[in-house]
Amino acid sequence: MTAGNNGASTPEDDDPFGYLYADGQANGAQPPSGGYGYPNSVNRVRPVGTRQYGQQAQPAPQQQGAYGQPNAHYAAPETLPGGATTATSHQSSHGGGGRGRGPNTKGLLIGAIAVVAAVVIGISVAMLGGDDEDGGGNQADASPTQTQDEGEPTPSASKGGPDEEKTELPTTDAQALSLGGGAAKASDVKGAKADGGVYVAGFNQVGAKVTWTVDGIKEAGSYRFYTRYGIPGVDADATLVVNGKAETRPLNMKNFGGTPKDDWEKGWQTTWANVNLNEGTNTIELACNEGNQCNANLDQFWLQEEPGA
Repeated sequence: MTAGNNGASTPEDDDPFGYLYADGQANGAQPPSGGYGYPNSVNRVRPVGTRQYGQQAQPAPQQQGAYGQPNAHYAAPETLPGGATTATSHQSSHGGGGRGRGPNTKGLLIGAIAVVAAVVIGISVAMLGGDDEDGGGNQADASPTQTQDEGEPTPSASKGGPDEEKTELPTTDAQALSLGGGAAKASDVKGAKADGGVYVAGFNQVGAKVTWTVDGIKEAGSYRFYTRYGIPGVDADATLVVNGKAETRPLNMKNFGGTPKDDWEKGWQTTWANVNLNEGTNTIELACNEGNQCNANLDQFWLQEEPGA
């Protein structure tokens, strides 16, 4: 038996591609038809040059080279004649509810503005309400001011402190004093506040005087001596003598109210001078001496402590 001619049952029959060779064809080799263990798909093999037009060639699977790079021998289907073209997909940047939609910058901006506005409003409310937190504790209490009626004595606080009981200093009507040198009681001019409207007149002559003996001074110190007097619209003065010592400055009985001249009834006014008194009993004398202008009626006397004493 020689090679190349082994009969119908020779190994050429086992070669599924034997029909492609001349010696196989000479020996009657036929294309396999599902035989020899090959699938029927082998029948799709066709001779060279018998390509059927109108059918799209199946692209060969892409082979990966080293490190995930494509194989150099592979050509993409779109590079071949008649190959499929690829379409580039452009994602719209506006609208749509797809997954590719960008962040809602308009909504974020509105939210940020709302947060800033809330913070500003909160700070403004805190600043406006901050002034009321201490309940007015920092405000200075306004002390009431007492208006003194003309010629009317008012009580004075003792010097011992604000917690001690207030005591009244002595007051008197001029008619109750010791009179001398032509001073006398009168009541013909209306407006006197002394009991019964009785005042001391005749004081407009040198030597006239009234003397007040003051009892009950609890503490030595400086006090204010007040005098309510009446004048006929002209200035007057008198010498003030305390505990036998004449003051260097006379008691000023000016026409502070600017009352009309010769109108005794409208000329009632008040004046005061500082005097130093001893604890216990003191004497205060008002006299018309040389150089004094004593044309005045005397109504009432009283004492008050020095402010701030």
